[in-house]
Amino acid sequence: PHKKIIVITDKNVNRIYRKYFSKFPSIVLEPGEKTKNLQTIETIINKLLVLGADRHTFLVGIGGGVVCDITGFVASVFMRGIDFGFVSTTLLSQIDASIGGKNGVNFQFYKNIIGTIRQPSFVICDINMLTTLPEKEIRSGWGEIIKHALIADSFLFDKITRFNQNIFQFEHDFYLDLVFRNIHIKTSIVNNDEKEYGERKKLNFGHTIGHAIEKLTDLSHGESVVLGILFSVWWSKEQMFLPQSDAMAISKFLNKFNLNQPKELSAEIILDVVKKDKKKYHDSIDFVFLEAIGRASVKRISLMTLSKAIEAYFRDKQTRKMP
Repeated sequence: PHKKIIVITDKNVNRIYRKYFSKFPSIVLEPGEKTKNLQTIETIINKLLVLGADRHTFLVGIGGGVVCDITGFVASVFMRGIDFGFVSTTLLSQIDASIGGKNGVNFQFYKNIIGTIRQPSFVICDINMLTTLPEKEIRSGWGEIIKHALIADSFLFDKITRFNQNIFQFEHDFYLDLVFRNIHIKTSIVNNDEKEYGERKKLNFGHTIGHAIEKLTDLSHGESVVLGILFSVWWSKEQMFLPQSDAMAISKFLNKFNLNQPKELSAEIILDVVKKDKKKYHDSIDFVFLEAIGRASVKRISLMTLSKAIEAYFRDKQTRKMP
């Protein structure tokens, strides 16, 4: 763009890729979810003013989901909105967080409770950047890959379950196809329902419980979503929406993550966090159920009904690995 460019990134990305954007002024953040708050936004805006940013400045967020969220939010509110774009560097960001126009920050105990919906001018996804990621970051992206496959693409689910190598080790052609397919799934849904009045709600599959687990534990976003998916699959099966055979196939694949339900969690603690979820509607919440691999539906349920389901799921107080 023929504008003044300012880069927003984090220390990890800056260490690896700084030479590629060294001619532009940069704002370098601490990495991690704890950075995604209003204090960071205030700090960035102060730095933008010092750098002489104006309404014609173009912000480029280079990083993962946190950097993209923060960059998009700052660009949406600074001087009532300036242009921005993303260079997405993590698997989670390339297949989900940088796509769709949601830009938000956390506040107190609430995740992404303050934010905007505003589309970037571009999103660049270079899968070669994934080669620099530790396995934990790759695993985090897989929560969203599985979600997309389960709600919208049975062929993708079949593809990833038949892959006979370690899914957490980068293999160029496999990951190139994964990123392409997931971008297509999410953009197709967002293009039909940008403001989340209907179909886009399906993208919350696994997230109602997943966000609570993420808030309460040290698990990554993707790992938390996987546990949220396990609950959603179990409940979909219990409600007779999802065939037993599909539930078993999903459970078998998710065992690759070797995740145990954290012992410190209980139905009461999780429900308390869910009550702060932005998807809540009075005393109800929109919950995404699975009807088959590749097909989901959204149903408004009471928090009381959800509470009873969570209690049933946790009743035995033991580690749970499958629905």
